[in-house]
Amino acid sequence: MGTIKSYEELGIWTLSRELVNLVYSDFKGCRDYVFKNQITAAGISIMNNISEGFCRNSNAEFRQFLKISSGSSGEVKNMFYIAEDQKYVSHEVASERRSRCQRIINGNSRLIKYLKSTKPSKNKSTSQPVNQSTS
Repeated sequence: MGTIKSYEELGIWTLSRELVNLVYSDFKGCRDYVFKNQITAAGISIMNNISEGFCRNSNAEFRQFLKISSGSSGEVKNMFYIAEDQKYVSHEVASERRSRCQRIINGNSRLIKYLKSTKPSKNKSTSQPVNQSTS
């Protein structure tokens, strides 16, 4: 297993980047500004917490930020039920986006488990596994 030198190499970060861009696209014309702002902010939070946690100086802090990222992913997942119910998006779009959110949650959980099993490290280039499956 190799090492990760930057958060951009993490599969969960890539998935979160794709998701936030889809959220922007899905709700570009949405006039429910409260809903639109909330789902957009939660989507951004997923991605930002992965990157911020990676850039911290400890695995313990990274794990905490991954937990926050998972919470935001759960929020976006839930909001796609609301979006579907309000007919802002189709069932197919909502279902696919919820699946993406769950993949991020699962990937975060696997990375948290891995980080718990490793020795504490201040050097991120030696503490992050390269093989981050996102399914």
